[in-house]
Amino acid sequence: MLKIYKTSTVEKKTKKVKKMTTDCWIDLIVPTTDEIDKVATRTGVDKDLILKLLDTDELPRVEQEDCATLIVIDIPYLEEKAEHKYKTYPLGIIITNNNYIITVSVKKTTILNDFKRNIVKDFRTAKKTRFLIQILLKSASNYLKALKEVNNDIEAKERVLKKSTENKDLVELLETEKTLVYFMTSLKANDAVLEKLAKGIVLPLYEGDLDLLEDAIIENKQAIEMAGIYRDILSSITDTYATIISNNLNIAMKFLAAATIVLSIPTMISSFLGMNVPLGAIGKVNNAFVIIISLAVIVSLIVALLLKRKNML
Repeated sequence: MLKIYKTSTVEKKTKKVKKMTTDCWIDLIVPTTDEIDKVATRTGVDKDLILKLLDTDELPRVEQEDCATLIVIDIPYLEEKAEHKYKTYPLGIIITNNNYIITVSVKKTTILNDFKRNIVKDFRTAKKTRFLIQILLKSASNYLKALKEVNNDIEAKERVLKKSTENKDLVELLETEKTLVYFMTSLKANDAVLEKLAKGIVLPLYEGDLDLLEDAIIENKQAIEMAGIYRDILSSITDTYATIISNNLNIAMKFLAAATIVLSIPTMISSFLGMNVPLGAIGKVNNAFVIIISLAVIVSLIVALLLKRKNML
């Protein structure tokens, strides 16, 4: 999908336009070959540069070509809303030497929506460095927002685990931990990109850009710290409840073993007395059956009390 936006110099609002002109923003979302060819021909950007940004495993980096500067960052995507499962995918930003800015993404992202709706303060498609930094800041803010949702999800799952420690609950926690691992890896890679941009070697930083970039760096580092804290908490919760499940299993096995011992006593007594051999005086008593049953019950109770004292029942 190819969409073109440009900020009007009169109204100071960003609108969708039909033609690619200088100082416009070209947004590519899973573009077709024809769309890539069209953009490459108009902007002079190497087609291969756009194509490799469609790889979901593309790593965050800064790359300078003859005609353009490429910045790749990882941004969070919500895979399953109900389960708060997130993944990270690359977002490529290409700033050309002939005054075009191109964004390339493998999935439709909500990060760029605020720019299209004119919600972002001081956004102009002509201010390409500022636009790039605003995207980086928006990305860091989205990570913080996603991390808060992940933390709420962890707390909700913890409340469930207090009542029911089933395997499926632990598996859901492991899925959440996987999300945090994705976040940690991507945030650290994004941090390296931000630090490189802060040196002012890759792109010139204009008035106000450095302050905005510092805000993006601070938010990104805060997200890294939060993701680390939540991952440690989650790891501790998972280990604790895994131990609880194992302990509950041991208690159940111990109870079943003790119950087997107690119940085997009547079986053992009746087996001995049920043999086809003379039973002596007890065999001549009219209430022999009641006596045998009572004896079995008394012995079973004694054994049960002994096991109870040893905390085995």
